[in-house]
Amino acid sequence: MKIEILPDADTVAREAAKFIAAEARSAVAERGRFVMAVSGGHTPWQMLRDLAGQEVPWEGVHVVQVDERAAPAGDPDRNLSHLRESLLEHAPLRSEQIHAMPVESPDLEAGAKRYARTLQEIAGSPPVLDLAHLGLGPDGHTASLVPGDPVLNVADADVALTGVYQGRHRMTLTYPMLNRSRRILWLVTGSDKVAALARLRDGDASIPAGRIKRDQALVLADPAAAAQLKSEKQD
Repeated sequence: MKIEILPDADTVAREAAKFIAAEARSAVAERGRFVMAVSGGHTPWQMLRDLAGQEVPWEGVHVVQVDERAAPAGDPDRNLSHLRESLLEHAPLRSEQIHAMPVESPDLEAGAKRYARTLQEIAGSPPVLDLAHLGLGPDGHTASLVPGDPVLNVADADVALTGVYQGRHRMTLTYPMLNRSRRILWLVTGSDKVAALARLRDGDASIPAGRIKRDQALVLADPAAAAQLKSEKQD
């Protein structure tokens, strides 16, 4: 796992956009398409706005969701709402190149299976993401893989449902799906992530994020999140 500490959250977003653009160019040149999974969060939305201004072979790009809250269309809790505002409105992407998790389905279990089939259609069988962008919660969660939830033990499905977390059920990519990714890009910003980032760095499998594969993983962090890492270097 490579960790880069950048001057601030804005720089994290910009450098992440540059990294994704380079990965997209390489993937489209080699395989004809680039399949990226995106998580939610303030810095990621800025990253996507910055990505819209990069040199990207958009016609070969597919964007899927890492996770999504079970909420109505247009709800501010929905990652999809921000994804469309940040990327679709600014980049030459067709709406069908963004694949929304079907969390409005009356049968969420069936919806999860349907999304798994969508992943197979665009990323092969078994589906392989070119890049998965992940965030890190103060409790060590990533995607909607949260401490203590049975979803952590799902080994036979690429998409699954969680219990209620912060007031919502969620649909999420599972460890098998995420760990097949060619590249993992972590964005970690804010002082509330200090302890979790140190544990991620150490490969602490007692937190959900610690069970994500480490090879081909890049962490972009701001100084607030990396305070413990920086102090250890100085000691």
